[in-house]
Amino acid sequence: MKRRIVFATNNAHKIAEASAVLGDRFELVTLRECGITEDIPETEPTLEGNASQKAHYIYERTGLDCFADDTGLEVAVLGGAPGVRSARYATDGHDFDANNRLLLHNMEGATDRSARFRTVISLILGGREHLFEGVVEGRIAESAAGVGGFGYDPLFIPEGSDCSFAEMPAEEKNAVSHRGRAVRKLAAFLDAAE
Repeated sequence: MKRRIVFATNNAHKIAEASAVLGDRFELVTLRECGITEDIPETEPTLEGNASQKAHYIYERTGLDCFADDTGLEVAVLGGAPGVRSARYATDGHDFDANNRLLLHNMEGATDRSARFRTVISLILGGREHLFEGVVEGRIAESAAGVGGFGYDPLFIPEGSDCSFAEMPAEEKNAVSHRGRAVRKLAAFLDAAE
């Protein structure tokens, strides 16, 4: 029997990525399926804080085992920005194109293009919280390339590759991505907890 667990997102891209890593051992339940349609607060100043805040919000309303993630792109030359504000870098909405344009604008002339993606997952299992982190180092391209993925994927080139995340097939991206790494840690923990 599949283990049901709530993933605190309605982002279809995130659900697909997590499902691909978790495989058929788990049934991911979305927020909509739990009847949660409101925006979940993300008011903490860190990725860890936001992931935890979201997971606790879901657990308090459903009582179900759940996990939430927060992800940030941290660019060295920008002092770690956009970081915790990655999804709302250019606007208050999730306008990926505007975020990418602003990032390229803010990096004009920069010779240091190093960056990293970092995902933190907060899992609440049986009322107890556990945190998992996934990091991938890389660099920011001079211009967008590729049509896959979402967010900053057209600009981010992971270490050891010449392709942006948006140019990679989903399986290849999941094998090296920050979210894939964090979800694999989550899956290993869940497997051991059974």
